[in-house]
Amino acid sequence: MAEVDPSPLPAHIAPRKPISRERMALLFMVMLVTAAGNTAMQSVMPSIGTELGVADVWISIAYTWSALLWVVCAPIWARRSDRRGRKAMMAVGLIGFIVSMGLCGLVLVFGLAGALSAAATLIFFAAARSLYGGFGSAAPPAVQAYVASRTPRAERTQAMALIASSFGLGTVIGPALAPLLVFPVTGLTGPFFAFAIVGLAVLVALRLRLPDDDPTFAARGDVVAAPFSANSNTRMRGDEEDDDETGETGETAAIPDLSWRDRRLRPWLVAGLLGGHAQAATLGIIGFFILDRLGLRGDPALGTGPIGLVLMCGAIATLLAQWGLIPMLKLGPRSSTLWGMALAICGVIGFSLAQDLHSIALGFAVASLGYGLYRPGFTAGASLAVTRREQGQIGGIVASVNGAAYVVAPAAGVWLYGHHQWIGFAAICLLCFAVFALGWRTLQADEVLEGRRAEREDVG
Repeated sequence: MAEVDPSPLPAHIAPRKPISRERMALLFMVMLVTAAGNTAMQSVMPSIGTELGVADVWISIAYTWSALLWVVCAPIWARRSDRRGRKAMMAVGLIGFIVSMGLCGLVLVFGLAGALSAAATLIFFAAARSLYGGFGSAAPPAVQAYVASRTPRAERTQAMALIASSFGLGTVIGPALAPLLVFPVTGLTGPFFAFAIVGLAVLVALRLRLPDDDPTFAARGDVVAAPFSANSNTRMRGDEEDDDETGETGETAAIPDLSWRDRRLRPWLVAGLLGGHAQAATLGIIGFFILDRLGLRGDPALGTGPIGLVLMCGAIATLLAQWGLIPMLKLGPRSSTLWGMALAICGVIGFSLAQDLHSIALGFAVASLGYGLYRPGFTAGASLAVTRREQGQIGGIVASVNGAAYVVAPAAGVWLYGHHQWIGFAAICLLCFAVFALGWRTLQADEVLEGRRAEREDVG
């Protein structure tokens, strides 16, 4: 039976103890597995679509309903986690992930065996996939809120950066691992069942090892996607400062309703939507591009290896950006966003011109390096743009923005690529350039964001 933590006392009476390494590792795995489930199929779905004999664009469209549900449901789950308990919402997210992956795998097994028509296979696949968008979106905001409400002030930034980076790691490493899970018995559907089993193991560990919680105050953890330098948000205010700012002393505070149209957020959300669409379109195209450029359409099963290799290079580049370049170069949100978009343009142009696997992997790595700089910049900038009390809401909004990119962009990118590959790549570069140009004019300077953070600390 899971141990139950006592109800937390006001911060000025009983400071919270740090989360143990075991529990932090468990929270890391919740984020990693759910994120990997959202993108693990990237390396096998192009081959599956070719085996089914359907147009590439229909494979991308099958993701649309799930992505739309993610956009709608993520803020709802973020609010509920503040009131119903964070552990419960993590469990909801994991259950949605497990059931979705298992059903998707079963549907594709029947489709590839010829028991279902290609059209019926995609319809049932989209329905099963929607369970991830509707329920899987409960986990990330709950994990962030759990860590933020239970981590001492001195350790909160490091803990939040670790947890947020796990989600980014999952979105890039999931599809890179998927080709290794193509077993003789299950064939191309092996990754679906393998990730469902891993998710089930994490769910059991969550139930047994993570304490239950009955929060008495709103989640107040910053939404941070990667460790930032001192001029961007390395230091967070303690709980005492939260109480001073909100006028609360340990009692439940009203959770503000934060609008997408908020003037403080608008530049960052525009950057997040445009850049997210560029990244989603890139991920949507890359698998089909590799099959075409390497001449593997005739034997699509052979494409899983090269696709996995290219995506693994992208994963390493993303980790280099988030865990190396950002802290080493002391990049703030604005600088990280702008430099990221510039590198993404160079990378997309590079792999679009490539003629062999090595060149494709190198170009995609450069593009992933750019996206790895951009996404933490946008996430941290949005977090710093609002007050401490609004951090729980901004977590849901950021999750929705990230999901919104996958509603239209992958299918649109593949559709444009299907008409002519240069049109698809040009559209991606145009989106990246739009983020750079608009961000140069509208995103607040890193010094201004740091000054705002320092001012709030002084008030506390």
